[in-house]
Amino acid sequence: MAEHVKCLIIGSGPAGYTAGIYTSRADLKPLLIEGYQPGGQLTITNEVENFPGYPEGSSGPIIMDDIRNQALHVGTEMRTGMITKVDFSSRPFHCMLDGEQEIIADTVIVATGANARWIGMPSEQKFRGFGVSTCATCDGNFFRNKTTVVIGGGDTALEDALYLSQLCTKVYIVHRRDQFRGTMALQKQVLQTENIEVLWNTVPVDIVGEQKGFIKKVTGLQVKNVQSQEEQTIAVDGVFEAIGVTPVSEIFKGQLDMNEQGYIITQPGTGRTNVPGVFAAGDVQDPVYRQAIIAAASGAVAGIEASRFLLEN
Repeated sequence: MAEHVKCLIIGSGPAGYTAGIYTSRADLKPLLIEGYQPGGQLTITNEVENFPGYPEGSSGPIIMDDIRNQALHVGTEMRTGMITKVDFSSRPFHCMLDGEQEIIADTVIVATGANARWIGMPSEQKFRGFGVSTCATCDGNFFRNKTTVVIGGGDTALEDALYLSQLCTKVYIVHRRDQFRGTMALQKQVLQTENIEVLWNTVPVDIVGEQKGFIKKVTGLQVKNVQSQEEQTIAVDGVFEAIGVTPVSEIFKGQLDMNEQGYIITQPGTGRTNVPGVFAAGDVQDPVYRQAIIAAASGAVAGIEASRFLLEN
């Protein structure tokens, strides 16, 4: 038998949990589907220093547990599982949980996030969170006055390198081609920055590091020149992979407007999508910032918008 709810929240990162807090306090009695990685990307981040309310920093899992518990405390119902199909052609909206349970919702908040693209090097996952990162803005401060390397050649890689150059003694850029793909303004700025060195026509081979008990430490990056086939290991303390992210929006294609990369398009300053009653929050609709605090704020916006929508309709 189908289940009817006022508000269905799809996703459980900072955006989803915060949307749960706001819709619960508005007495919408939301149902939040957590997916199979409750807490989202922040749960695989060991140290977080830039989320408000934690003056000494904290681990990603602890922060997400705190936000989750707050959402539970105010009444958000949560279930583990995946929304596998949606029909937004008319209200109320019809969604399928794990391909079996039909959920009918008066409003829907999409907060499915985005997944960072990983290169797939042999030791990449071993040192993930211990010197290997996909977010320079999040983790750059841990490498102040150290040496880092950015892998990539698009705008994200160039922006990450410039950001790190203000913190680090030395920043390498490893790029497989002989020219960048990023905008010319960023290219010029990177090439004019003294402590940035570009390794052209070069691809990463593996992460080099050491482990003593539970303590892991990156010490270098093994790279190969694609023309000469020569390999070398550059000494670095941190590796930043900047080859892009993929928004988790596949099941919404054809129903919600998206850009070429698959990010759900929302009206500026709101969480409204092209379908009245369906809202989007967090990284699934944010191709620019991709920060936990901004995702949480957009979850609040979507929650308020959903509450107002139901009052007006």
